[in-house]
Amino acid sequence: MATVTSLGVGSGLDLEGLVTQLIAAERQPVTALQTKETAVSTKISALGSLKSKLADLQTAAKDLMPTTGQAALSKFASFAATVTDATIASATASTGAVAGSYSLNVSKLAQAQRFVSSAPPALSPAAGDTLSFSFATDGTTRNKTITLDSTNASLTGLRNAINDANMGVSATIVNGSNGAQLILTGSEGLDNEITLGGSLASALTQTVAAQDAEFELNGIAATSSTNKVSDVLDGVTLTLTKLGSTTITVTQDNTTGLTTALNSFIDKYNAANTLMKTQGAYDESTKKAGALQGNSTLRDTQSALRNLLFGTTAGGTTKYQRLSDLGISVQSDGSLKLDSSKLSTALTADANGVANLVAKAGTAFSARLEYVVGSSGSIQIATDSANRILKDYKDREATLERRLVTIEARYRKQFSSLDTMLANLNKTSSYLTQQLSSLPGASSSN
Repeated sequence: MATVTSLGVGSGLDLEGLVTQLIAAERQPVTALQTKETAVSTKISALGSLKSKLADLQTAAKDLMPTTGQAALSKFASFAATVTDATIASATASTGAVAGSYSLNVSKLAQAQRFVSSAPPALSPAAGDTLSFSFATDGTTRNKTITLDSTNASLTGLRNAINDANMGVSATIVNGSNGAQLILTGSEGLDNEITLGGSLASALTQTVAAQDAEFELNGIAATSSTNKVSDVLDGVTLTLTKLGSTTITVTQDNTTGLTTALNSFIDKYNAANTLMKTQGAYDESTKKAGALQGNSTLRDTQSALRNLLFGTTAGGTTKYQRLSDLGISVQSDGSLKLDSSKLSTALTADANGVANLVAKAGTAFSARLEYVVGSSGSIQIATDSANRILKDYKDREATLERRLVTIEARYRKQFSSLDTMLANLNKTSSYLTQQLSSLPGASSSN
């Protein structure tokens, strides 16, 4: 019996093409599943994009909210401080400052204590020499004794040992006309006053005494161990530089911070609005729907955000009750626009009322968006459901693919048998034809 190694060779028929067509017909359920998988994958991707944009909006909404215990206006207010005579002092202001004018009179600047050694040979360190440091405060942890040995018995070795002790005293060597001399400099203020002891102390002389800064602020006397003063005037840090009198002016800006925060919120809202419109739209010209067209999560979110825009009210007695009162308007495409001039007018008229309304809007938007973008929010629920559906489709596709392998093997076996049978029949036909043509009279009969 003839053996067929390629479908159709024995019979001369296009059996390979026939098998291909049959398998293509059998594959239609797989193709249908793959189409569904693509649609679900597109939906999952769209939900991810939506969650990202709405999370950005939630972050911007949180930026409108004061921290626990913080007044709404303090969240947005910024402060600046100027000094009339900048040679006497400089000033910076931050949250907690109070706008106003303050008189400053500096009578003493904080000083760091300084010691200078005698010129050599009066200070010629040798092995076994000591130099001890006792401090006016915190002495239990800062008191140090430097003991020289054969490895550091020199002026340089003494300098290095003092600096390595990290006790708030710096040591330097100055090579003057009288030779090398050691200079010790402490930290500013009487709290850092040093008493020297040990065998080398007699060779060191105090040239500058430790001293606290002394000044009056609006006639009230105050002192500071450093010339940088941050605990006398709330929210203001002073740096004293010269004796004398001057004026500090602290101003409060209620506009810049709040306007910046609102513009950021509006930008994020508009980005989310544009995406939601695209995802939920249907293009008549192309006959194509957005990835989330008709999706309940998208519809509910759009509705909730619109309600918050128009429904959030300040309460209380302020006349600025809604975001529209601050110059925020909704455009024809659903986007928001801020009238900065109207907002500035509102802030001038009632800064606290405006700040409270903005903070309330931020709180409302953040809370509502948490139900959408949170770890157990509606987008996550929808995404988890879509992923389960996608997994089911892929499992079913894998099952069908395995079935197709079996079906194709069966078809090939059946058509291979048919091909072999037809090949044998063709061979028999050819043989009979040859035999019949060789019979007597076959020529005349033909």
